Amino acid sequence: MDENEMMKNETAVSPEAAEAEARARDERNMLGEEHALEEPQEEAMLDESDALDKNVRLLSPFRMVMRRFFRSKLSVIGLVMIVALMLFSWFGPIVYRAWGEIEEDASGRIEYYALEMTVYDDATGESYTIYQVTETERTLNAYAPPGLKHILGTDKAGMDVFTRLMYGGRISLSISFIAVFAVTFLGIIFGGIAGYFGGVTDEIIMRICDIFMCLPSLPIMLIIGTLFDSWHIESQYRIYLLMLFLTLISWPGTARLVRGQILSLREQEYMVAAEAMGFSTSRKIFKHLIPNVLPQLIVSMTLSLGSMILQEATLSYLGLGVKAPYAAWGTMINIVTEDENILRNYFNIWGPPGICIVIAVLGFNFVGDGLRDALDPKARR
Repeated sequence: MDENEMMKNETAVSPEAAEAEARARDERNMLGEEHALEEPQEEAMLDESDALDKNVRLLSPFRMVMRRFFRSKLSVIGLVMIVALMLFSWFGPIVYRAWGEIEEDASGRIEYYALEMTVYDDATGESYTIYQVTETERTLNAYAPPGLKHILGTDKAGMDVFTRLMYGGRISLSISFIAVFAVTFLGIIFGGIAGYFGGVTDEIIMRICDIFMCLPSLPIMLIIGTLFDSWHIESQYRIYLLMLFLTLISWPGTARLVRGQILSLREQEYMVAAEAMGFSTSRKIFKHLIPNVLPQLIVSMTLSLGSMILQEATLSYLGLGVKAPYAAWGTMINIVTEDENILRNYFNIWGPPGICIVIAVLGFNFVGDGLRDALDPKARR
């Protein structure tokens, strides 16, 4: 085939090829336009996802726990109850200053003494009997009914029940907080050491815990209270000494909780990394292990506050706590043991402290339940 025939064939095929090439070019242009239109939408979706990621990252774990805590109505109610009791106990006496904690109302019945004297008249020889009346004392305004002068009336010593209720709340709440924090501190120390080191150290600490948990706390409290009476320890200090003893026999429960948590945490990857990096033992325990146990400890502390208030009230009710004239909620209820008539006819004396104890215990239990649910990672978000 010569060159002229080859050129003719190429000329004959070239229009079809040109048409196919043009069609392909048009399809590429259309696809390019559609892709160009889709790119802004994809970029907008990516921008929205980035914004969502940023919002999620801004919500810290603490804020997540608080949001879940305040979603529970019972938790909020418990928190309001506790705050109201604290404001009533600590700021109430500042606002209501009509009566002091141990101030007696002596505006009761006035008693008089009549002195009989015989006088002789020398001029007439007659004698006269004269009575000289003097005021001896004013009795206490005991068992006064509630009114404007005394909001909740007075007790048998003529002291204002409403004022003593506020001061008694200071004693009951402060002692409970001190005891719970002391129990938690001892539990963290001994439980952390036992769980981290294990072996002989763990066995010794756990056996000590078993011994303390076997002690009959109430009979020992009665014995110690009797010793305090024989030693003439002042009434405002004896309740603190009793709560100190109660702390010493209550820390084993917290120590067991901390030990169990640390035994499961010390085998985690971050603890292996801390061991490989050569961190000190105290740093591994108190910076890496204890912070991971704190959520469970916070819940345990909150629930323990209610039981501590009940224990303090029980000790005061049994006469082992704060002695008169100083007030505590348990001591104010203890008055019903002295006279059956008070239990029947004077609810205004023993009823309010009992109601305050119920409110405090319920409030701490509600808050503890709310924190337990909020700190549970397996709960529904």
